[in-house]
Amino acid sequence: MEYYGNRLCISMRDLVDGGIMSEPNYKQLASRGRFDVVRKGRGQGCYALVAVDSLPDRYKEKVEEVYPGGSQARLEGWIISNYEVDQKATAFFFSKEQCGVALPADKAKEYITNASVLNTCIKLHDRAATAQKLFGGKYDWTMMAATIETLRKRFGHTLPASTLRFRKKVNDYKTNGYACLISGKYGNQSARKVDYKTERLILGIAVQPNKPWNTNVLELYNSFVTGEYDVFDPDTGELFNPDDFTDKNGEPMVLSEATICNYLNKPKNRALIDHRLMTPTTFIHEVMPHMHRHHGEFSLSKVSFDDRDLPRKLKDTRIRPKAYYAYDVTSGCCIGAAYNRAKNIDLVVDMFRDMFRLLDRNGWGCPAEVEVENHLMSQWKDSFLRAGVMFPFVRFCAPMNSQEKHAEQFNGAKKRSIEHRNHVGIGRFYAKSRQYRTESNKVFDEFNNTYEDKEYYTWDELIADDRRDIYEYNHALHPNQKKYKGMTRWDVLVANINPTLQPLDKATIARYVGEKVSTTIRRNSYCRVLHKDWWLSKTEVIELLAPNDYKVDAYYLTDEEGNVTDMFIYQGDMYIDRLEDIGTYNTARAEQTEEDEKIFVEQQKKISHFKKYVEDRAIGRVGVIERDSRPSAVEVEEVAVPEPETRETEDFSYGTDYAAQGLEAV
Repeated sequence: MEYYGNRLCISMRDLVDGGIMSEPNYKQLASRGRFDVVRKGRGQGCYALVAVDSLPDRYKEKVEEVYPGGSQARLEGWIISNYEVDQKATAFFFSKEQCGVALPADKAKEYITNASVLNTCIKLHDRAATAQKLFGGKYDWTMMAATIETLRKRFGHTLPASTLRFRKKVNDYKTNGYACLISGKYGNQSARKVDYKTERLILGIAVQPNKPWNTNVLELYNSFVTGEYDVFDPDTGELFNPDDFTDKNGEPMVLSEATICNYLNKPKNRALIDHRLMTPTTFIHEVMPHMHRHHGEFSLSKVSFDDRDLPRKLKDTRIRPKAYYAYDVTSGCCIGAAYNRAKNIDLVVDMFRDMFRLLDRNGWGCPAEVEVENHLMSQWKDSFLRAGVMFPFVRFCAPMNSQEKHAEQFNGAKKRSIEHRNHVGIGRFYAKSRQYRTESNKVFDEFNNTYEDKEYYTWDELIADDRRDIYEYNHALHPNQKKYKGMTRWDVLVANINPTLQPLDKATIARYVGEKVSTTIRRNSYCRVLHKDWWLSKTEVIELLAPNDYKVDAYYLTDEEGNVTDMFIYQGDMYIDRLEDIGTYNTARAEQTEEDEKIFVEQQKKISHFKKYVEDRAIGRVGVIERDSRPSAVEVEEVAVPEPETRETEDFSYGTDYAAQGLEAV
């Protein structure tokens, strides 16, 4: 018998020669269609084939008697015709996330085949009628296992040949699914020579503060399992038991240096070791994932601040001047700079003043967002740098994470592209590139830490050089020439100002970064600040003052030359007014200019406004008399009044009502 078109067939000659039927009988049954002739005979080598399952029952039984093994052949045919590749198994075994381990391609294909074969076996088991027809009774596990074994070469599966083991594998597959087909050497702890507990011990030894080499880790591990050293948990004080780290024979688990090296250099273990041994700064910059960003489309949408030391030293103190910069993130332009001998609050305040002067001078609005560091800016976290006070958005960058601040990148670009070209001695002593590497000659003295620098500079020289470098940096081509072809950083800044920026709130700017002077409002009209009289904008301002308190704090802004540009007064935290510098006029009429006449008119307006303010609120006078507490005429009892003594000098008339006369006079 043989298969033809996935059907078990027998040839016409085997039917006749085996005595199952005669040749005339075959021809008669074939002509009547009593069985299926799946292939007709066509001469030598091409003989007729009849489907066994289409034969009448009495002939089918004779076929089984004459040619034993036909049931197994029919079973093979059914399995072959119903075998399908399991697509869900394909997705499972080729996915590391689903199966939990990255399988080699050949192993994944092997497990997919095993799952597909088992699916076919389970399908037959669930179809009772089909199974009874094939097996001639109940499900025959022995026949099924034997049949699956004969199909090993055809499908390439690796299922067990033993009936009991095959039956167990089927039941395990039905219960646990695809995972039970994966070999224990893939992700199974019991198959590992170094289990999870041993691996954690190795890692614990590797993260000692002295950063031991791999060979030292191996020596310490071997010393522990042999009882020479004790290993304990420093957090709990618990001692590890060497007996927990033995093989199946109870002997100490022996590890090679290659094994130690492999486990210490696993990517997941390498990250854990680096986390314990590296400083937070080094770990953040070398190991930890970082954010991927792109810049905004509009200038002043975001401004980033950062400090740095200028690369060259001063003559007098042998130190580097401290600088603080403000950069527009979109264009990369430096829009504010300040310098100091120390990194202090004054340095930051001067930087803000310089930035706001530039914005005011060009008529630009207030930056929508600022990106600041924690060191010097944290003092304003609840006031000036609270979101909504000065800037709509404020971001405080994580400490020691320089890659987060855009200003760090711009500082580096300015140093490498401009400063390195314009000056000598710009670079790093540890730089990989020899063009950017700086070198110094060591002085072998008693301190053994002194180095010779080629040149030192004065304060004015260093600051002037840096100002020129900033100008050149701002007017150099923007690095993204594909987007801003032919445009400099300054061109990009000016051409892309964010149209939604809020106007500069100079009163708030003056209060937090301006100069402060305590003064008093005089004559309800002006304050004296810096030997000059500054007028109130209007008389109504005095209504905002606290009772019996004319003392105020004056905050003012200055330009680059130190001249006052804006003056504001506060009383405590309350904003009072913006003062005006009207000036003074020459009293000599013969010497007066148009400016004097203009000032005279402005002052007269202020005084006239004050007069009108007082007149509009003039107080009306009221009369005040003492209440009469004498008894009324009805309640007075008649009493005998003695006659007065006679006086020669004076004559009083008791009938006159002087009180009434007094009231009438009023």
